[in-house]
Parts: sequence; C-alpha cells; structure tokens
Amino acid sequence: MNIGLTGGIGSGKSTVAKLLETMGCAIYNSDERAKALYFNTAIKLEIIKLLGKESYLNETEINRKYISEKVFSDSDLLLQLNQIIHPAVKNDFAQFAHKVRPGTLIIKESALLFETGIYRELDRNIVVTASTETKIARVMKRNSMSKEEIEKRMLSQLTDEQKIPLANYVISNDKDSALIPQVLSIIETLKKDA
Repeated sequence: MNIGLTGGIGSGKSTVAKLLETMGCAIYNSDERAKALYFNTAIKLEIIKLLGKESYLNETEINRKYISEKVFSDSDLLLQLNQIIHPAVKNDFAQFAHKVRPGTLIIKESALLFETGIYRELDRNIVVTASTETKIARVMKRNSMSKEEIEKRMLSQLTDEQKIPLANYVISNDKDSALIPQVLSIIETLKKDA
C-alpha cells in the first residue's frame, strides 16, 4: 500500500516520517530525492535553461537560496520547475516501491502532495498539521530564514484547512498533542485495510 505523507513547512512531517520508519514502514522522501535528481544530466540542463547556471553551487550542491528566491517570487517559474522535477520523482518513486518487500507500508513523504495532485496516485494520504505560529517558530529555529521568507514559502503551499478535506488521516503536531498514539492508530488502521 502506498501512502502519502504531507504537511506545510514546519509542521513536523519529517518527524512523523521517522516515527513511521521506526514502526517498519518504508519511507520515500520526495524532497530529498528531488534534490538528488537535480544532478541528473538531462534535468540539470533543463534547470540551467530555466533558472540559470547560478542554480548550482558546484557538482554536488544546488543553490537552494537562489532557486527559492526565484521560484517563490514567480509562480510561473515554480510551475515550470515542478514540471521538470515532478515527473522524474514519480519515476524514481516507482523504482523505489518496486524494490520494497511485499506487504510493507510505503510512505511517500512530499511537501507538495496535494498541490501537485500526487495524492490521487496513492492509496491513502496523511496530513500533519500545526498552528502557523508553531510552524514559523520551528523553521526559524532550524533554518536561517526570516519570518517573511517563511511566510512567502507558506503562500506557495495549501493551508492546513485546504489539505484536511483531501486527506484520509490528520495528525496534529502542536505542543499539546502526543504524536506516537496518533501514528500507531493510523498504522493499525492501514494494516487492516492493506
């Protein structure tokens, strides 16, 4: 069974993914794999054509700050970038899923699961939510981003209120909610449905 896992920036979806992994799920991190795919020769040429050579710091590192500044201030550029990266990630995920032991729950972690329509290709979907203040505080603590930069990035994602109706399961990741019981409950339900 292929399950989508998403949440806005700072929601804690990566923490939930780690919990799911310790509980025996196979985790495919779309965002990390996308970063690796930037170095595929054909993809690299397309990105340079779209955004310029400044997109790459060297042979192993993309210029995240430059790319973010370009695409998060121009929705058309963001769309074009996604049209390059998302098909490559889709193929990469299919190869990953093919190698996973049968019967294992496969979790596809993606920041833009609903925004890109990927969720329609999966059996079930989980959204991790948190208050806007909590998300901003988490991102400011972990990254060297200003509140304004975080808010700009949030504008490129659906709100929790927009994501919840599209999800099969919702995990609340605010300070008052215990994660482990929520994750265990979802895993038990998924295993019954598998």
